[in-house]
Amino acid sequence: MKLTCVFALLLVFSFQQPAAAQIRKIPAVVTDAFKYKYRNAESVEWKDKLSHFLVSFQLSGDKYEASFKNDGTWVYSQKEIGKDDLPGAVEDGLDKSKYAEWTVNNYYQLIYPDDHFEYRLIVYKSDLNKRELTFTDKGRLLKDKLTL
Repeated sequence: MKLTCVFALLLVFSFQQPAAAQIRKIPAVVTDAFKYKYRNAESVEWKDKLSHFLVSFQLSGDKYEASFKNDGTWVYSQKEIGKDDLPGAVEDGLDKSKYAEWTVNNYYQLIYPDDHFEYRLIVYKSDLNKRELTFTDKGRLLKDKLTL
């Protein structure tokens, strides 16, 4: 009986630990790669995603996120943009899609190591009906993903 009570108490206390705690330390190779790529980044915040690291930051007044592999390899960056920064071909692609009447909540430019760009749009029709759409810079829909 005492053992059961002790186990129950341990179980309760284990769930009261902060949920935002860092799982592991960000490796120096990753932070060095980030500092080399984005020397002037400000307001830097790291997240451990287990298979990679995600860093949020500001650069020249713009909001960014960048993804790095565990070995420091840069995977991609995402820059928050406005509707006016969206290429016309991407707007046309959205207008020709089945999501043309949906409301766009956020616009992002995705930047990849081979210097190509994609555009991610978060669209919604209702609180329960949200999608993450990814377009090429030519306006072709690449991904259509359900999101929360």
